[in-house]
Amino acid sequence: MEEIWSYIAADSPANATQFVMKLEETIGTLERMPLRCPAIPENTLLGTKYFHLILDPYRVVFRVEERTVYVLRIVHGGRLLDSSFFGQS
Repeated sequence: MEEIWSYIAADSPANATQFVMKLEETIGTLERMPLRCPAIPENTLLGTKYFHLILDPYRVVFRVEERTVYVLRIVHGGRLLDSSFFGQS
C-alpha cells in the first residue's frame, strides 16, 4: 500500500490518502463473506485457489483457509500474476 500511496501522491497526496483509506476499508469487508469474490483467472496456470477483490485499477489477491483471509498481494489490475508474485518457482 505504501507504493500505491507514493505513486498516487506524486500527483496528489490527498487523493493518495483517500484511495489508500478506501482500499483498507474494502479489504476489511473480506472479514465477512470473502468467497463472494471471484477466483483469479491465473489459478489454472499457477495451480492455486486464490480469489481477488477489485478496487479499480488495483486488485487484492487473497486466499481463504477455514475462517481466515490471507491477503497475498495488491497489484495493478492490468498485470497478470505469475509464480514470482508468491515466491514460487
